[in-house]
Amino acid sequence: MNNLTPAALTLAPHQHTDMNRWQRFLHRPFLIKLLHWEYWSMNTVYGLIYPVFAWLCFRSGFKFFFSAANPAIKNGGFLLESKKDIYDMLPVAFHPKTLLFAGGTPAAQVLNTIKENKLSFPLMAKPDIGMRGLAAKKLENEADVLKYIPCFSINFLLQEFVAFENELGIFYYRFPGETKGHISGIVAKEFLTVYGDGQSTLLQLLQKDKRFILQIPSLQKEYGEELNKVLRAGEKQLLVPYGNHARGAKFLDYSHLIDEELTNTIDTICQQVPEFYYGRIDLRYHTWEELKQGKNISIIELNGAGSEPTHIYDPKHSIFFAWKEIIRHWVLLYRISKINHRKGYPYMSASDGLAMFRENNSYVGALQEVHERLLHA
Repeated sequence: MNNLTPAALTLAPHQHTDMNRWQRFLHRPFLIKLLHWEYWSMNTVYGLIYPVFAWLCFRSGFKFFFSAANPAIKNGGFLLESKKDIYDMLPVAFHPKTLLFAGGTPAAQVLNTIKENKLSFPLMAKPDIGMRGLAAKKLENEADVLKYIPCFSINFLLQEFVAFENELGIFYYRFPGETKGHISGIVAKEFLTVYGDGQSTLLQLLQKDKRFILQIPSLQKEYGEELNKVLRAGEKQLLVPYGNHARGAKFLDYSHLIDEELTNTIDTICQQVPEFYYGRIDLRYHTWEELKQGKNISIIELNGAGSEPTHIYDPKHSIFFAWKEIIRHWVLLYRISKINHRKGYPYMSASDGLAMFRENNSYVGALQEVHERLLHA
């Protein structure tokens, strides 16, 4: 592989041509979502396989078994876990410096805390309990703090912006008692980026790509008149600097790059996280070779029992492949939880689990409100 990154192997500017009437028809948002399962709602994707999860709960004594998977993380990392709590569990050398603020903290106080902790811009603002990239915002300067921080009515984080260009999600698991863990999938992330042709506006460039079309409403709120700008031929503009599928990133399955060296590096890091056995690590890195050696990498998220094997969202995969992978990982989650349960870690009761889901539904509403305020700020 030399010094190539996985993204460097495939990513290149899109070559656009004028669309005919049939192509324009297929670029309608409704048809894009209908014909590409990766854009279906979670309930649609998971609906037919929920009985498998229900069966695993039944085998656990009508309990939500997943809470025992990662005993040191709230709810096993399935829902409502604090990102800051997880960052505090990670080796300091492998994650960006992060500050936690209560919702409603005055922007002036936030600025003072930034200075006291010697953080430098740009910074990332994100909810402490987040999902699908909602309410994540890059802050370029103090003016952005004053503009956007008042939008956060929920607990939020400010952290150093990780400048490494490449991002991966690595799914890791280890059976309790095993001396070495495993990698079960890798997803590479192509951020929402457009390339100029010297004639088209940013909006017109977005309209030529099915993936980008779905992001236009939120991008119009965020960028406004700037979408009328014309890029020079070959000029590149990154519009969404987050590796999140719901924010327009393209996910690519790089599971074929799993090897012993990478597994050993990731396993060494994960075994430093107390009682972490199952989840996905999202990280940024400089080069592939350095990643395998554990150099120049930064973990931007560690997700627990609620993690998806996000390599399923590679456009080349069918819904049947996705169902197979989701079920495979559910079974791994069940087996890990069962071993921990035998060691004395409790399963979550049905009543507590249902209360967790209700609390999560309420929180999602508050999170979406913050996201909308950020788009309109």
